[in-house]
Amino acid sequence: MNNILTLPASELVRRISQREITAEAVVRACTERILADDTRIRAWQFFDPALALQQARALDAGSPAGALHGLPIGVKDLMDTADMPSTYGSVIYAGHRPATDAAVVAMSRAEGAIVMGKTVTTEFATFQPGATCNPRAPVDQPHTPGGSSSGSAAAVAAGMVPLAFGSQTAGSIIRPAAYCGIVGYKPTHGTLPLAGIKPLSPSLDTVGVLARSVDDAAFFVGVLARLPLQVVAHGRLRVGICHTPHWDRAGDDSRAALARTARLLEQAGAVLTDLVLPEACNGLTAAQIDIMGYEASAAFAPELLNNPDGLSDAFKRLLASGLAVDGTRFFAAQELAAIARQSVDALFNHVDIVLAPSTEGEAPAGIAATGDPIFNRLWTLLGNPCVHVPTGTGSTGMPLGVTLIGPRRGDAQTIAAARELERQLS
Repeated sequence: MNNILTLPASELVRRISQREITAEAVVRACTERILADDTRIRAWQFFDPALALQQARALDAGSPAGALHGLPIGVKDLMDTADMPSTYGSVIYAGHRPATDAAVVAMSRAEGAIVMGKTVTTEFATFQPGATCNPRAPVDQPHTPGGSSSGSAAAVAAGMVPLAFGSQTAGSIIRPAAYCGIVGYKPTHGTLPLAGIKPLSPSLDTVGVLARSVDDAAFFVGVLARLPLQVVAHGRLRVGICHTPHWDRAGDDSRAALARTARLLEQAGAVLTDLVLPEACNGLTAAQIDIMGYEASAAFAPELLNNPDGLSDAFKRLLASGLAVDGTRFFAAQELAAIARQSVDALFNHVDIVLAPSTEGEAPAGIAATGDPIFNRLWTLLGNPCVHVPTGTGSTGMPLGVTLIGPRRGDAQTIAAARELERQLS
């Protein structure tokens, strides 16, 4: 029955909708995989097989519910669920039961998706990790799955669900996708609603998805956003190769992955250009850190005031750094970002897509830290759509990949380029 789990998401929905297979059979296949592997991987913060089956049986008893009918998904534990605890990765919220679903969860259910459970997030989607291990690593050599969408990436990489929600404020979709060897799609900022998601930095927080393929990611987000992402690129793709201001941080494996990807795209007919970002972009990483810290210190003022002992030292340091940023510095960071957005928008008059590193290299060994989002922060601040595409493995056999960045609100263009790269790689 587990071969069900290899079907593309759209094909899975089609078969369930046409009664070729049942939603219950799909949920049982997911459950079998979760029960077999999650003792080691620990991707799930909450999983109740009976609750998942209840959702599936209700769908099987009625007419097809929507465009995601019967599709099993994981929900990052930063997102509220009315029928499951939402802990936000913090002991402060252990057992917390929200009254309503987050907007994206409700939208998914309305289209017929089945919420299998809540996937592990780092503490409040920052840097204090949970217990999740990277499923691509040897059993006796644990590696981080990245963060903060740790459990979502691990669950998809381990074949437990075809799709899982992630969110990104710095690098929390792209980095775990890279470390776990799957697709990560961070849409244009604001594409999907944030209501019912514990806020960290509202001007940066972005909802996206971890998936097995570009098509799966496009199908899921396209349905929720009512956005046509199933399009084909026309003409020769113009690709700007961008080393970013942090190229010195890229390891040999990451550099090789970028070079190999560029060659593949060129062989497929793409026109390559060495792209240098505008000078305003040189300060974007520092600006993102200031904005994230400033907004987080405001968002978590209640927890810091009322439950300081429930916060990790790492999270307290983040809040302290944010409190050290005054309003003038915050406004300056926002202004720099606005200037940089205009400059980067102009670059897309000359290229269709930007190709850049996703990470410094392979997933670091151990699970005490989640890796550095150094290659993700500036793109998150700019708000551009990003797709991580896995390209192979590095020197120790762990996954590697690259990020494709498109113009703001050019998600279909970005997805089309990612789909072409995925096709060349296969």
